[in-house]
Amino acid sequence: MKGIEFRRSLPRYVLLKLLGARGKRLHGVRALLPIRYGEVAEPRLPGPAWVRVRPAYAGICGSDLSTIFAKGSPYLAPITSMPFVLGHEVVGRVVETGVGVTRFREGDRVVLHPALGCRVRGIEPLCDSCRRGRDALCRNITRGAIARGVQTGYCRDTGGGWSEGFVAHESQLYPVPAEVDDATAVLIEPFSCCLHAALSAPLDRGDTALVLGCGSIGLLTIAALRASGCAARIVAAAKYDHQRVLAKALGADELAPGGGALRGRYEAWGKLVGADVLKPEWGKPTVIGGADVTFDCVASSASIDDAVRFTRSGGTMMLVGMPSVPSGVDWTPLWFKELTLKATYAYGPERVGERTLDTFDYAIELFRTWGPRLTPMLSRPFELADYTGALACAADTGRSGAAKTVFRIG
Repeated sequence: MKGIEFRRSLPRYVLLKLLGARGKRLHGVRALLPIRYGEVAEPRLPGPAWVRVRPAYAGICGSDLSTIFAKGSPYLAPITSMPFVLGHEVVGRVVETGVGVTRFREGDRVVLHPALGCRVRGIEPLCDSCRRGRDALCRNITRGAIARGVQTGYCRDTGGGWSEGFVAHESQLYPVPAEVDDATAVLIEPFSCCLHAALSAPLDRGDTALVLGCGSIGLLTIAALRASGCAARIVAAAKYDHQRVLAKALGADELAPGGGALRGRYEAWGKLVGADVLKPEWGKPTVIGGADVTFDCVASSASIDDAVRFTRSGGTMMLVGMPSVPSGVDWTPLWFKELTLKATYAYGPERVGERTLDTFDYAIELFRTWGPRLTPMLSRPFELADYTGALACAADTGRSGAAKTVFRIG
């Protein structure tokens, strides 16, 4: 079968680090990319409770770009297994079921919950995280019936969504509602991540939330806040015109500049979040006051530094995007303002009113009405063979105007 496979190469990693290849420069370094499109091995069903899925659509995540372009941290390298087929944001159809599968049959439309926890690995008793429903934080991601890997798309035994087929434990699959089309359903997984962040944030009516970055994670965070009933005032910092339009449509109250000169940007943000921006003798401005909660949806060194500055004393900074390796962050405001720094990863149970819901289930519930509002985020679909075009679209959103780049497979 056809797919896009990643193979680690230290020389290519070093060269890509030096060249900083992204966006329009991609075609010039295509030969250096540690991925290839072509025939890949079709994964076997590891056990009786496993299912084979043919993808219909698969998204390109920021973590995929970080992996391909050597932007991520080496911290995650020991919890992957090579070679792996990328792709964990995926919707498809069941084409084969193991003898122990009870929840699905051939032809069912499903979306993937990619975490490879204890249940998937056949490990009992479950670790503490899996027992609490937090499979993405599983202690046993290097053990069990399949190779190491924190998620589908980073494990050699499961395959991934950037291919014509992958395998999943039936506990990883969720039915797609009939009213949600395939293209829109590919957003359920990243929306679930943002919903986890939105529900974890201590926001009340009258509070101000500052969302830094309006790529797919920032936009889905705005949507998740509004879809889950958050009544706080939302200020969104967006760099491009298409991001500003989408942020407003999804529920942002005020738009802040995402680019331009630092001083001008800081002054504009200060006015919007009620902060004083003070110029020290040297260095970046000192900010007193700010948002009650700041969502950093970029996770670059610059955005993390901005987030700690523009969160008010006693407030909360939420790290939502997958970080690169931040350097040059001045953590003094974290101490001086007694901020709470909270990182959110993947999904899990959250309190929703009187109920405790798995954020994946809740995301699907919300998609019945919110799905059509998110569809404008999608790029035109790319074929797998045009992976360089897809990566260029995802890496240079200012030029492409896409908030989420997708492959169409089935």
